[in-house]
Formats: sequence, C-alpha cells, structure tokens
Amino acid sequence: MAKKNSSEKIICQNKQARKNYFIDDIYETGIVLVGTEVKALREGRGNLKDSYATVKDGEVYLHDMHISPYSHGNLSNHDPLRTRKLLLHKREIQKLYGKSREKGLALIPLKAYLKKGKVKVEIGIGKGKKLYDKRDDLKKKEDQRDMARGLRHRSREW
Repeated sequence: MAKKNSSEKIICQNKQARKNYFIDDIYETGIVLVGTEVKALREGRGNLKDSYATVKDGEVYLHDMHISPYSHGNLSNHDPLRTRKLLLHKREIQKLYGKSREKGLALIPLKAYLKKGKVKVEIGIGKGKKLYDKRDDLKKKEDQRDMARGLRHRSREW
C-alpha cells in the first residue's frame, strides 16, 4: 500500500473496488487532462465508479471515469466520459499488458488524488471475487467488530 503523504488530497475513491476484487499490485500513474477537467477535479467532481483501464498499442487508457463539467466553464467544456491516457514507464506498461492478458485479471482504478499540484490515479491489478469470497470478507469484518466491542466492554468493567 502506498504511504500516506501529507501533500496528498484525495479527490475520489472507488469504494467498490476492494469489495469486488482481490487487489494484487498497485501503481501510481499520471493522467492526461485538459484545463477544465483539472479545475473540476479540484472542486471534487470526479467519479471512479464503474471505471476501468486497458492497455492498447503500448499505452494505458482509463475508460468511464466521470468528471463533471467545470462550474465556471464556457461552451468549450470537456466531455465528462471521454477516454483519458494514463502515464506510466514503458516497463510498467509491459508488465500491466502481460497481467491484463491473464484470465480473470483486470486493471481497476482505486483512487484519484492531487500530489504536489498534479492529478494522480492509483490503479490496481485485480481478480474478481466470487459471491462466497464477499460473504467470507463480510463475516471476518463482523467478527473483528464483535471482538473490538467485547474488548471495549471488558476494559470498562475493570
């Protein structure tokens, strides 16, 4: 997991990603944006739900990331659902291409954030969870909550 930097400001997160996928590797990427998109993201108008990344012709593209139009924009505002290019090193792209060709693996954007004034997107290589995996995760989460509740209750009795 990437270290939490004090200069990072999270714009949007894909909360369903960790619920629906086992995330293996995580990459920090830059993203090619136009001016009104950056301004809209600074206002917090981005959404990563249902978005995904693909590797095509040696480049990585982000599909279905919704960036609402900038509130103070003019007629030349951007298209909210346009395909955007992600910026990675060549070796990282080759690795992602190999992983994305494996059966059951997908490139999922996890979050978008500002780092030193630049917009960054964190993408992960994920394998889809089955229904029983999701149930198992939910059961583990409930068990941990119950244990924490029991410990808190026990410490009050002392």
